[in-house]
Amino acid sequence: MVNPFKTKGVKELGAVDVSSIIKDILEIQESKWDEENKDKPNNFYEFKHTKHIVFKFVNDFQDCTKSYEFPIWESWKDRIQPVLDKAVQPYGYKGGVFSRIMLAKLTAGGMIKAHVDGNGAATFPHKIHIPISTNDKVSFFVNPKLYHFDIGFAYEVNNLTVHYAENQGTEDRIHLIFEYFNPEHLPQK
Repeated sequence: MVNPFKTKGVKELGAVDVSSIIKDILEIQESKWDEENKDKPNNFYEFKHTKHIVFKFVNDFQDCTKSYEFPIWESWKDRIQPVLDKAVQPYGYKGGVFSRIMLAKLTAGGMIKAHVDGNGAATFPHKIHIPISTNDKVSFFVNPKLYHFDIGFAYEVNNLTVHYAENQGTEDRIHLIFEYFNPEHLPQK
């Protein structure tokens, strides 16, 4: 089911203070990224140059309403949850649900191949990116436009159209990425 309230391209949700988490995220050791990345549930070809630390993920790729937390979320939730809550304020949902939460590191010189998030669990939630680190040679393409996302802002991305990212810089790009939806908007069964 496609959510009629999703953006059709890219929607800037506004400023989000990430100063409380940037240092901690940038200090994550490469060995920790490797450890968390090796068993990630979103191990798709398009993410060959991307490492993930997954905090929360859907149980079933066809259903966004049921998800589970990874053990690492326990040590991060008190720091990250306030950032997520601030980012979604423009929606005004009472009882909104975060179905997936993760950090994504696109390595220097790497790219995320062009794709559409085709599984059923991705069609309903809003897909939101908050840059934690970036450089001026990072671009994000959402059909048919190129964007540069700035640190300190949240962006909803239309994940149901072709999108990809390139990091032609010499520094890794890290985004806090999550999916969020209003259960009241789900079709009644």
